[in-house]
Amino acid sequence: MTATLIWILVALVVIGLYLSWTAGRLDRLHARIDAARAALDAQLLRRASVAQELATSGVLDPAASIVLYEAAHAARQAEEEQREVAESELSQALRAVFGEVQQVEAVREAPGGEEAAEELAQAVRRVPMARRFHNDAVRAARALRRHRKVRWFRLAGHAPFPLAFEMDDEPPAALADRAA
Repeated sequence: MTATLIWILVALVVIGLYLSWTAGRLDRLHARIDAARAALDAQLLRRASVAQELATSGVLDPAASIVLYEAAHAARQAEEEQREVAESELSQALRAVFGEVQQVEAVREAPGGEEAAEELAQAVRRVPMARRFHNDAVRAARALRRHRKVRWFRLAGHAPFPLAFEMDDEPPAALADRAA
């Protein structure tokens, strides 16, 4: 009788430790998502700021400046629900303005244009990486949250279900070639 109670107690302790470890792992994944989201937000803000700065610098033709400025401004001011759409529209505006190598070369030849073009190339290169890191963390957390043990024992607590950030982040070919 005593041996049976000891084995039951040991089994309950092992199960408790396992569930505690799983809850800790899930908590670390949620923290990783938060950090990755902050990094993604920083990269998106940097890209929009550089695009807005370039649009107001006078090195682009007026039509391209207006298109780029409006898309960058909309991306910076977008509410959370509209953020993915606004960032996708900024990507499309960047591809429209910098779709040809001649436009990038014209920017580089202007005073201060070399630094601006290089900074924009770095920004458009970093956004897809930051989005990939964020979405990988979301995918890992979702996979763990789908397990029965996590649902049955409510190991996720009150944390919201993680959502991926889906947007068009394809860089302009002329800038992507320079950033590599």
